[in-house]
Amino acid sequence: MELLEEHRCFEGRQQRWRHDSTVLNCAMTFSIFLPPTENPPVLFWLSGLTCNDENFTTKAGAQRIAAELGIALVMPDTSPRGDDVADDAGYDLGKGAGFYLNATVQPWARHYRMYDYIRDELPALIQAEFAVNDRCAISGHSMGGHGALIMALKNPGKYTSVSAFAPIVNPSQVPWGQKAFTHYLGEEAEKWLAWDSCALMLNSNAEEAIPTLIDQGDADQFLAGQLQPAVLAEAARQKDWPLTLRIQPGYDHSYYFIASFIEDHLRFHAEHLFR
Repeated sequence: MELLEEHRCFEGRQQRWRHDSTVLNCAMTFSIFLPPTENPPVLFWLSGLTCNDENFTTKAGAQRIAAELGIALVMPDTSPRGDDVADDAGYDLGKGAGFYLNATVQPWARHYRMYDYIRDELPALIQAEFAVNDRCAISGHSMGGHGALIMALKNPGKYTSVSAFAPIVNPSQVPWGQKAFTHYLGEEAEKWLAWDSCALMLNSNAEEAIPTLIDQGDADQFLAGQLQPAVLAEAARQKDWPLTLRIQPGYDHSYYFIASFIEDHLRFHAEHLFR
């Protein structure tokens, strides 16, 4: 591992690291905030389309509350990177748009295994290299909200809680997801359901449900066409899943929205991380 940056921040340390990923077959960068407390639990944050590990770090304003609560924040990149990594001219496919799944179609399958990276490789690295404990939660925005939800739904018992800002909850039924899934997974729509939060929730076990918080701005330009949180809310109702969906009047899809409510999310996760 190579330390790229380090800054003192609210008596903690904000760092940026590069490491070689075996899963993704490329070098990867992640950011981490280490609070001024010993052996903290970890909140993984998954960012959205076009982002990398620095967007949340620099725009969300999460470090102050994370330092107060004693929670480490881990911010991975949103896709594999490098000159030999497959890419696309569109912002919603390729680099910056990994969708937190394991691609099965070439040329994407060689590198685009973000699901395995987030589930296995990165947490193992964090445990090995940093003085954190083994309790963790997960959160994210937009494409990263999709990632956080599928991580929680596909891995019962791994996370204490999950939250999301404006997540893509039903990607198999909206343009962003359909484009990505067609390229990464192929034309068979049945295979897409393994990466769709609504489908996963409808097939979930109620005993394995974890507390879930979603914030959605009602002035979000992507709300009707790409996000559709009501579909997940209905799945949660059918499965008696403990989901709180909050519609925030006047808020859009930006980091101003995230910064406005990130304290609520961190305190929500703290309730469960420290139990």
